[in-house]
Amino acid sequence: MKNQDLTSGNIKTQLFTLALPLLAGSILQQLYNTADTVILGRYAGMEAFGAVGVAGTVMNLFIFILSGSCTGMTVLFAQFYGRKAMDQFRMESFLTLIFGGGLTVVFSLSAVMMTEPLLRLIHTPASVFPYAKSYLMIIFSGLIITYLYNLFSSILRAAGNTKAAFLFLAAAIITNIVLDLLFVAKARMGTAGAALATVLAQLLSVLLCIIYTKRRYPELLFTGKDMHFDRAMAKKTLSFSFAAALHQSSLYIGKLLIQGTVNTLGTEAVYGYTAATRIEGFANSFGDSQSQALSVFTAQNWGAGKKDRVRLGIKHGFLLLAAMGLALSLLMYTKAVPLTALLTGDGHSQAITAGSGYLRAISAFYILCFIGNVFVGYFRGIGLVKVPVTGAALHISIRVLLSCLLAPELGLTAVSLATGAGWAAVVLFFLALFFRSKCHSET
Repeated sequence: MKNQDLTSGNIKTQLFTLALPLLAGSILQQLYNTADTVILGRYAGMEAFGAVGVAGTVMNLFIFILSGSCTGMTVLFAQFYGRKAMDQFRMESFLTLIFGGGLTVVFSLSAVMMTEPLLRLIHTPASVFPYAKSYLMIIFSGLIITYLYNLFSSILRAAGNTKAAFLFLAAAIITNIVLDLLFVAKARMGTAGAALATVLAQLLSVLLCIIYTKRRYPELLFTGKDMHFDRAMAKKTLSFSFAAALHQSSLYIGKLLIQGTVNTLGTEAVYGYTAATRIEGFANSFGDSQSQALSVFTAQNWGAGKKDRVRLGIKHGFLLLAAMGLALSLLMYTKAVPLTALLTGDGHSQAITAGSGYLRAISAFYILCFIGNVFVGYFRGIGLVKVPVTGAALHISIRVLLSCLLAPELGLTAVSLATGAGWAAVVLFFLALFFRSKCHSET
């Protein structure tokens, strides 16, 4: 597996080559999440099934702070790689490993202490509370493992190698499912067993990433001469990482608030929403992977001063994601009921009705979500990392406000309509900034 210089060559092929492993990895992760949920539902009961849905919203708030910070680092790594500034690349790897790792340990301890208050804050039903708590306590204890995997994946992706991280993720997920069956189905450890399986499998992926990078790409990792503190680089790293982490976490703060609204609608609504968001996760995989690919492509070419390739990359990405959005919208609308029933089981008609209604309503807006992903990749790639944060804040404000106002009357459908309205506002905001951007005007 070779690193890929994205500053020359066929743009369509490069975007496809970059995005495919990211997409495959994301879908594989969603398949695991689905398998994890189904295993818990079948062997630990519907309380455990609902608990994972509730816990997932809280968990993702913390995990996406870490993955978001690594997304910001990826932009810097890719810009250094595009400029062939390998000394700066290695210095960045030192800063992110040592200082980022230390901050993550503190972050992990804070998350453990905040678990119970957060679950109470979102009105977690009493029937699922203990299951969600045990799951989160174990997951949060292993956040340093999550950070290290995302960091080493970012280093490889910034250099154009998205395949290796995918293969290591695949190995970890297969291990995770095997451990799920062992801990949950056989040992009857419930949600605690599922969480332990996740942490152990992530540890495997980290070890594989470290060994592979050290043996195949030692030039990407710091050595003794790179181990010093550069104030300017540290400041820039913090700026990029904080903005990207704020973007990712703000989206999940919105989901956390939405989960609180959903929890007030009853357990069947929680079950339906849990199933529907699992299905949404598959759809989002397509947009998120292409957005990440565009970000790396844009960052390398922006760093190399090739703004004409940046413009063409955005054009190709826009056409591809718009087509994907339309296709997935059609699939979600026409297959909402069987997809929801696949996850909840046939014995929960109210949950199926609620979940499928949510999917049908939100499917009308998915093309807007995917178009927004194009602009997120572009703005991150050129270093305007605060723009996606502003867009996320706009989306959350609209989504949460409308959901709270409409949910008592419309149920889960209110969340769908509120989400669509938020996407529409964000796309208009991104379009206005894009047509004013320096890159667009110069190319």
